[in-house]
Amino acid sequence: MASPLDGVLVVALEQAVAAPFATRQLADLGAEVLKVERKGEGDFARGYDTAMGGTSAFFVWANRGKQSIELNLKDASDRATFDGLVAGADVFIQNLSPSAAERMGVLADQLRADRPSLIACDISGYGLGGPRTDDKAYDLAIQAEGGAIALTGTPEQANKVGFSIADIASAMYAFSSILAALYRKQATGEGASVEVSMLESVAEWTAAPTYNAVGNGVVPTRSGHRHTMIAPYGLYGLSDGSDVLVGVQSNRDWAAFAEHVLVDSSLITDSRFADNVDRITNISDLESIIDAAFMAVPPEEILRRLKAGKVTHSQVRDPLALWQHEQLRARDRFMSLATPTGEAEVYKSPFNISGIDEPKAHVPGLGSDNAGLVERLLERGEA
Repeated sequence: MASPLDGVLVVALEQAVAAPFATRQLADLGAEVLKVERKGEGDFARGYDTAMGGTSAFFVWANRGKQSIELNLKDASDRATFDGLVAGADVFIQNLSPSAAERMGVLADQLRADRPSLIACDISGYGLGGPRTDDKAYDLAIQAEGGAIALTGTPEQANKVGFSIADIASAMYAFSSILAALYRKQATGEGASVEVSMLESVAEWTAAPTYNAVGNGVVPTRSGHRHTMIAPYGLYGLSDGSDVLVGVQSNRDWAAFAEHVLVDSSLITDSRFADNVDRITNISDLESIIDAAFMAVPPEEILRRLKAGKVTHSQVRDPLALWQHEQLRARDRFMSLATPTGEAEVYKSPFNISGIDEPKAHVPGLGSDNAGLVERLLERGEA
């Protein structure tokens, strides 16, 4: 069976994370992705670290399955090659700053003026238009602007989220928008201009606490170890100094937790904890009861009660522990791939679609394009 995006040709003028992570998803689903990189330098994410046997972990993560070509778009000959490649593509994506993209003539609407059937996607920090359009926008800057940092940490100290949520959020909106545009093009032949803002992507992800704040007129207090709007839902200490995450999201869950874990059925009808709003209002009383119960017995007993009561709970794993997760290992969720500096083991794609092959198992070296793809794109552009 063919891969879902078999035959789709993508040209990407991309660097760092947002656009590369979007096109990696396209490559995982069978599209051929040609990554256009600055001559002699390449995507600056290549130099972030050397964790994967000499190659950057960020670059390996976001660029498997692609091919690379080096072009200097200020050089007339290279620019002509670039224009020919884009003319032959089904999809083009870029994440330059809006002003730089406009000067170079690679914004989606600029490219589609001559190629209306092209699906072209712009990813930027703040979106086109408005007072912040040309401001530099890296992941942490957008985490701050988009509310994520204000919502993360303890009441005393705000913290960043520990991974690139602004890049990932915008990448996945770009990816899903491109898929939708490809679906429509299959039916109508229409191309599309897609514009994705990192700020708008994170604002969507932080929308529920924003709506809560706007509705109540109060900014929610950072809660550190627990959820701000659901209780009990968060990390709780055990008597050996470790933590367990407990998730109670309904009154039925609360009844099971009170009866089987706290071993106090009277708490089910206690007016302080009757429903979620009550439990949040009286969170200090609630957590005092939980802490007393959890510290009174060995950790194994609390874990046994949680399992017996079918209360959602989980271990708190660091990245090294996650890498050895028994569920991931049992399901064979790892693959080897070739990098410019050797072999590396990585996760398989989360796409589990029956009847298709695994993604291409390589990460491109700078300029390591397959001449066949370049020739095909140029031939299609001339047709």
